[in-house]
Amino acid sequence: MRILQFDVDNITYEPIRPEASLYEEIKEKGKVSVDNALVILVCVESWDGKETAEKAMNDTWEFMGKLARKRLVIYPFAHLSRELAEPKIAMALLDHMYGMGREGIEAVKAPFGWNKKLEISIKAHPLAEQSRSYGPGEAKKAYTKAKPVSINTAIVRKSSWAGLPETDHRTIGEKLDLYSFQEVSPAMVYWHPNGMRVFRELIGFMREKEDAYGYQEIGTPIVANTALWHVSGHMSHYKENMFYFESDMGELGLKPMNCPSTILIYKSRKWSYRELPFRTAIFDKLYRKELSGVLTGLFRVMEMTQDDGHIFIKNDQLEEEIGNVLKMVKEVYTAFGMGFAAKLSTMPDNHMGDEKLWEEATGALKNALEKNGITYGIKEKDGAFYGPKIDFDVIDSMGRNWQCATIQVDYQMPLRFELTYTGEDGAEKTPAIIHRAILGSLERFIAILVEHYQGKFPTWLAPVQVEVITISEHLNEYAKEVYGELRKAGIRTELDIGDRTLDYKIRDAISRKIPYSIVLGKKELESREITVRSRSGKQKHNAKLDDFISSLKDEVERRSNVLMI
Repeated sequence: MRILQFDVDNITYEPIRPEASLYEEIKEKGKVSVDNALVILVCVESWDGKETAEKAMNDTWEFMGKLARKRLVIYPFAHLSRELAEPKIAMALLDHMYGMGREGIEAVKAPFGWNKKLEISIKAHPLAEQSRSYGPGEAKKAYTKAKPVSINTAIVRKSSWAGLPETDHRTIGEKLDLYSFQEVSPAMVYWHPNGMRVFRELIGFMREKEDAYGYQEIGTPIVANTALWHVSGHMSHYKENMFYFESDMGELGLKPMNCPSTILIYKSRKWSYRELPFRTAIFDKLYRKELSGVLTGLFRVMEMTQDDGHIFIKNDQLEEEIGNVLKMVKEVYTAFGMGFAAKLSTMPDNHMGDEKLWEEATGALKNALEKNGITYGIKEKDGAFYGPKIDFDVIDSMGRNWQCATIQVDYQMPLRFELTYTGEDGAEKTPAIIHRAILGSLERFIAILVEHYQGKFPTWLAPVQVEVITISEHLNEYAKEVYGELRKAGIRTELDIGDRTLDYKIRDAISRKIPYSIVLGKKELESREITVRSRSGKQKHNAKLDDFISSLKDEVERRSNVLMI
């Protein structure tokens, strides 16, 4: 049995039509909507029985207790495995799971065998999404044993994304040669030169912001002894989503999150109150195990990079530091032409720590939001168990919401790791930690941007900013001069001096969504000028190369979302 768990703000589904030979009869069709629930997408496999189903449900109840959720949605989802149970058996086991109700838990089961419209809004916390796998030992091992892969057949080819809409980031990414996915590295991204340019620009943008706000960049090892994850709590709450292995140095794990290793840097020396806040930024790779059936291009990967930040503070610095992060959020999303909506999540019933600290922290978050003029909604009792938080949904050009930024106040991790600083009175005190990410997973954010811009990146983000095009071969030397000047100015430029027709070259540049083309003909050679053409088709004749370079650099430095012509 394979299960994908979601801690959701809302799940809405609507049965449309039966899609299996055996399907569950439903009395009334229509939308079903459930708020603040744990959703389990359940795939019943050929070796599953009641024992497996009961083990899965007992784990589910335990997890719901940790999250303080009172609603459960059981959702049949066959796409997590190829070793499916017979429909009759699967339906019976799902009914058995539903029948194992617990007092105080409101359970809903989506109908089996139906095609359904599905919308899920997932909460933003480290345990919001988890995959689990159950099954009898040998049968499971036989299924999960790695199969040899032929390199010649493992390459993802152009037909891989057949049937996807033209607006999908996988379709656009392939056309723009940004990235690919290979079977030998499942759910991990192969960045092509064009995609790597976008990736690097985003990191450069965030580094610039973090430098301005006083962050110090750090780096930590990808691998750590699992003793670290036991202290942090990940081995208790997140083990099934981690990659770990035995070695002669003990059990080691690939890090799924940056916080524990960042904390070790803080813990490596003594701190005074005068040195706080200590703001850290990190762009290390993270690894999280996922079920293959839920991996959707860049939106859900097993290797990722986050623009993580951790701020170690005294309690009286909380409001000011949250205010600084909010300013960063506004600046970053404005640069991409995106709106956003904020939500403040308050103390849950199963919280840890002093309620007075919770009240102070929640008040500081509210004050910071209001002082920065940010409208927000309240999500009562929806904070993480270790502290209140603010989540942000960005709104793209198609009006879709994507949960990205999160600001979380943490009082528990400092206690677990026994962090201290020397206060003004000379006594040792415990700091708090603000966990924050603005873009979140860069892979996911790039997918959002690709669809937001539909591949038409603003000039500062575009993999190729200018294409130099010639009408005929006798202009090649002049074209090389222009190309050289652009490259010298730090502009990402390509040169097309082949023997194809001018119309073909222009169509090619437009299809690759390059912001500007410089078209050179006999007239431009004689005048030592250029004709500039934007991807929208607008043209500027008799332009001076120096003036174009100056204007283009200004557009890039301002990170404008609008082309100059």
